[in-house]
Amino acid sequence: MTSPTVSHARQLAASGQVAQAVTRLEQASSQGDVDALFCLATWHLAGHGVARDLERARGLLRRAVEIGHVDAALMEIALTANGSGGPVDWTEALARLKIAAQGDPVAQQQLALIERMALAPDGAPVAVPAGEALAGGWDVRLFRQFLTGDECHHVISEGQALLEPAMVIDPRSGRPMPHPIRTSDGGIFGPAREDLVIQAINRRIAAASGTMLSGGEPLTLLRYAVGQQYRQHHDCLPHVRNQRAWTMLIYLNEGYAGGETIFPRLGLSVKGRKGNALLFRNTDAQGQAAEAAVHLGAPVMAGQKWLCTRWIRHDRHDPWNP
Repeated sequence: MTSPTVSHARQLAASGQVAQAVTRLEQASSQGDVDALFCLATWHLAGHGVARDLERARGLLRRAVEIGHVDAALMEIALTANGSGGPVDWTEALARLKIAAQGDPVAQQQLALIERMALAPDGAPVAVPAGEALAGGWDVRLFRQFLTGDECHHVISEGQALLEPAMVIDPRSGRPMPHPIRTSDGGIFGPAREDLVIQAINRRIAAASGTMLSGGEPLTLLRYAVGQQYRQHHDCLPHVRNQRAWTMLIYLNEGYAGGETIFPRLGLSVKGRKGNALLFRNTDAQGQAAEAAVHLGAPVMAGQKWLCTRWIRHDRHDPWNP
């Protein structure tokens, strides 16, 4: 339940009185109002009414956690593990998750899943997953059982609330926009929403693809209902220097008809089973979009298709300033 202070601040911001809203939250935060602390922290993360300040947000979250705010604890854990507003520290994040799990069922569920993963001290997989080549003329690899059933369920359950109509990048403005070429729903696990399970999956993707963890864009959940599809396209972006070099698709369910991932130039069609992952290169030796990587998601004919994707750039990608 939202506190009266936070509700009032949001009303002020909605009416254009943003400075007054921030002042109200700051006053309440100085008096130990835990909801105001958490709200102000999220505003600093988003740059909502205040300058984006990840370090300041971390400090506010820490104060909220000390008072006993559960959501602040989970967000602080995510930011600690991915290095937002401070150094990357998986060990500290895991230690804080264990503390949170003592009284929070959500943290308990995350910890139980993490403890079933074979992870190194930095959260990376102990063993590098091995893939099999699918196309002789291009780098397309299939990783069987890349995720467990419980991991697939976690991605879907945690990402459902984030779903909204999927976008494509406008080649003229570079901004996301709706387009009939892509009719699915998508939800992005931004840095503040990357729980340790999601981050362990991202580390597994980096290991499997032989890429640096910091090159990956946030994991994105996708849902295709009957009739929805992603027409023929290329994952490379227009007018960017730091291009999407790789794509990893992970299939999260079965029991649907249609929905194959098809590479027309390669004569390749993939219907991944639950937990399988598909990795393919998007760029050629010169870093340009390669025609071989053109692909499509065929229309779903029955049921729902769930998958997640992580686009991997040539160089480091800043998720706070994409």
